[in-house]
Amino acid sequence: MKRSEKQTIIDSLTEQINSYSHFYLTDISDLNASDTSNLRRICFKQDVKLVVAKNTLLRKALENSSKEASELYEVLKGNTSVMFTEVGNAPAKLIKDFYRKHKKPVFKGAFVEESIYIGENQLDALVSVKSKNELIADVVALLKSPMAKVVGQLQSGGNIIHGVLKTLGEKE
Repeated sequence: MKRSEKQTIIDSLTEQINSYSHFYLTDISDLNASDTSNLRRICFKQDVKLVVAKNTLLRKALENSSKEASELYEVLKGNTSVMFTEVGNAPAKLIKDFYRKHKKPVFKGAFVEESIYIGENQLDALVSVKSKNELIADVVALLKSPMAKVVGQLQSGGNIIHGVLKTLGEKE
């Protein structure tokens, strides 16, 4: 491969790393063609972009990117594929589901929500990571709950006062 071709690949990977919020590093090397195609289809349906890259080119792309992901350099061994996504936990769920049937892909590491996760033992933690929008929705629900209680109590209090006044009015 010529130096210009390598630089083109590095630039492309750097652009993808910078444009996507999250990415996962996996090993899909032992999958046969049919399983690989199936995995790619599932990734496409879930808006996850799957790219296979040489470790040296991927490392240079990580170095050139705006993200601080130097801790991931240690997992760049063997075959590496990158899953790019905008939803932080989508690839984790995909990997976990696909792994049950095929024992691949092997999770190496991830850059999710500005944090680094390394090792297969982190996959369960990544499945439960909530996206920014999910966290905002949780906060709004928590803030809305006390307000709804107060409004409900004020409305019920009004009904009680109305009932008492009605009863007093009927006595006369």
